[in-house]
Amino acid sequence: MGEGEAIISVRDLKVQRGGAVVLDGVNLDIHAGDFVGLSGPNGSGKSTLLMTLIGELEPMAGSVTVFGGKPGSKASRGRIAWVSQAAAQISSNLRISVRELVDLGTMTRNDFFRFRRAERMERVDKAIQMVGLEDLADQDVQRLSGGQRQRAVIARGLATNAEVLLLDEPLAGVDRASRDEFLKLLDRLCRQDGKTLVMVTHDQTAIHQCTQCAICIDGNVRFESDHVSAPPSIHLESLTVEGTLPTSTGTDRPEEGR
Repeated sequence: MGEGEAIISVRDLKVQRGGAVVLDGVNLDIHAGDFVGLSGPNGSGKSTLLMTLIGELEPMAGSVTVFGGKPGSKASRGRIAWVSQAAAQISSNLRISVRELVDLGTMTRNDFFRFRRAERMERVDKAIQMVGLEDLADQDVQRLSGGQRQRAVIARGLATNAEVLLLDEPLAGVDRASRDEFLKLLDRLCRQDGKTLVMVTHDQTAIHQCTQCAICIDGNVRFESDHVSAPPSIHLESLTVEGTLPTSTGTDRPEEGR
C-alpha cells in the first residue's frame, strides 16, 4: 500500500452485530492517497468495517485508529465523510437544489460557528466544481440521474473538507455511462486532489481501477494487493461480478453487515 504512517490502522478487529460476530481478526492499513476497493461475498462484513471506521460501531476486541485517534473523535472529526448507497435515494417529497444539498455538508456544529456564510459558500462552490456539477448547481436533485446524485452526495462530503471518503456501494443503480464518468471522478479525486478513498463495491471494473484491493471473506480480510491481482487460491472475478457472488459461510447477515 502507500508509504509513510497509516492514517487508518486496524489491528485484530472483532465486531459483533445482532448477536453475531461479523468481523474477526481483521488487520488493515490505509495510507493517504490510497484508493482501496473492498469486495467480497454478501454478508462478509464490508459495510460493517466502514461503519466501524467512522465510529458507528464499537469493536468487541482489537483496535481502530483514524488520524491518530479513535473513530469519531476530535482527531478525525470533519476529516472523514461517509457516502452510502442510500444517500442518493433522496425522498421525492424533498425539494432541494444541488447547491442546497451540498451546503448541508457545511452545517456541522463546528463549521457553522467557525466560518462565515461567504466562506461556507466558497467551500460549497469548490466542492460542486470538483465533482463537475457546476452547470447543475441550481437544479432540483429530483431531476438528476443516479450518477449525478451520487456526485452531489460526494460533493456534500467534500464540502466538509474531508480528506477520506468512505463509499458504500456508490455504483448501485447507476447506469454504465454514468458509472464510467463516476469512476473517472473518483480517480481524479484520488490522483489529483489527494483524497483517500475506501469503496465497497461488487463492480469488477471499479475494483480494477483501485490502487489497492482488500477482499472480505467470512468476516476477515483475506488478501490485499497493490496491483489488484489475486493469488490462485482467491478468484477475484467470482467475488466481484454482480450476480455470481458465492454464498458467505460467515454469520453476518446481508441486511445488517454487507
